[in-house]
Amino acid sequence: MARLYEYQGKKILKLSGIKIPEGDVANTPKQAKEITERLGPPVVLKIQVWSKGRAEIGGVKFANSPEEAEQIASALLGIKVKNFIVEKLLVEKKADIDRELFAGIIIDDYHKKPMLVFSSIGGTGIEEIAREHPEAILTQHIDVLEGFPEYRARKLLTKMGFKGKILVKLSSTLSKLYKAFREYDARSAEINPLVITVDGEVVALDCHITIDDYAVYRHSDLGIEIAREFDRPPTELEKIAYKVEEKDYRGTFYFFQMTEKPDPAENYIGFHGAGGGGSMMSMDAVLKRGFKIANFTDTSGNPPASKVYRAAKIILSQPGIVGYFASGSGVASQEQFNSARGLVKAFMEDQIEIPAVLRLGGNYEEKAIEILETFSKFIPAKIEGYGRDDSPEFCADRLAELIKEGGRKVHRVKPIEEYKPPKGVYSFNTLTGKVFIDHSACAKCERKVCVDACSYGVLKFENGRPVLAIAEEDAGKGKCTECLACELACFLEGKKAIHIELPIPGLKEYREKILKEGE
Repeated sequence: MARLYEYQGKKILKLSGIKIPEGDVANTPKQAKEITERLGPPVVLKIQVWSKGRAEIGGVKFANSPEEAEQIASALLGIKVKNFIVEKLLVEKKADIDRELFAGIIIDDYHKKPMLVFSSIGGTGIEEIAREHPEAILTQHIDVLEGFPEYRARKLLTKMGFKGKILVKLSSTLSKLYKAFREYDARSAEINPLVITVDGEVVALDCHITIDDYAVYRHSDLGIEIAREFDRPPTELEKIAYKVEEKDYRGTFYFFQMTEKPDPAENYIGFHGAGGGGSMMSMDAVLKRGFKIANFTDTSGNPPASKVYRAAKIILSQPGIVGYFASGSGVASQEQFNSARGLVKAFMEDQIEIPAVLRLGGNYEEKAIEILETFSKFIPAKIEGYGRDDSPEFCADRLAELIKEGGRKVHRVKPIEEYKPPKGVYSFNTLTGKVFIDHSACAKCERKVCVDACSYGVLKFENGRPVLAIAEEDAGKGKCTECLACELACFLEGKKAIHIELPIPGLKEYREKILKEGE
């Protein structure tokens, strides 16, 4: 799920016709002062973080003058709150509250339906209200075909004793909340507190909204940087990784950093899993062996070699790790030779010096292990491949032994060198990259292994040279699966005539920054 800040959620509520306090976002103390002057005091200033209970930690303050608002903003901006550095404050007109309520809509996964949760008591967490005042809460599943019209809301609220104009306004608010929930593909939308003011208005004072990961692309107006359920802002490397997954739905690539600065003394390794359950078992194995995880990565669902390659390049952009461990499900349905090709291309480009233990159990695991063994001689580090019959615990032990044997080297991030194609080189676009074939080098090749390696029939011989066997448009739409087989076969033949460029936007600059910081 992608979490929204309060000010983003309130924008949705306002567009849906739900009343919110008048206010604006401040990034500086001066802006807080100007907003207060415009609204007129008293105002409330609230830190914008993905956290509930902000008042208890001093993140909600009231100001009775523009000067006081500026002072408070100076004290709040820049502080650290639960892994957040506060960069924004929501400054709003203070409301005159008569009564606090709670209203929320969530997805009930068990019943596979949206569910309304309403409480006649608000201001604290709904879990606490349910525990202490169960009689104050009502729940109602919502039929997605019918929606949640106002008359249904009125029937429910009447049972709780609401009547007159407040009943009408509350019913309208709940109906509009569901409309917003559906329109923005939310997983949850909570207003707490939803207040009745002394002058009889129904106003959303605070809100928490999360958007379904797979629907984020439909809501570019929300400015969501990364569709992940984090409890903190995403790191720069996580943002780079998400761009790989954002528009490439072939398999899954999930990347999460446990630390931005792995300390080699604490035995941090790069972790590369495949499949949720198998990855968890594999993480347990390395943790029990005394390692720490610099990152959690998952490439599953039969990703192409290009996606595994990009995942490996991102993992290897973390200085300070002492090993690379790949292990997931022992019976994965994905074609493991794709994972092996992606890994060796990344390892050869970066010429890694830390050992890597790669457990690629599943379909074609024998071929995957063979690929790792064949190309390991071109990589400075010790690389070992294993299959389904080798347990994660055994593989974790092997990594520990290799690290010890190698003198416990620490990973050094390498700069990304841009490929400079020869003049007149033959090339074509793939779905996420570009294939370059130097025909002048091909002329000296007798075996033409590249076409034989291309099991999908993308390449053919024409006048003794490898060229596309399909339309360029089709190659760019994904018929070239970016399996990397042609490049690696050509490399083994010693020609190096084929280069597959798989750009990772932002990674070159990120590595340059890392290298500069390490000077």
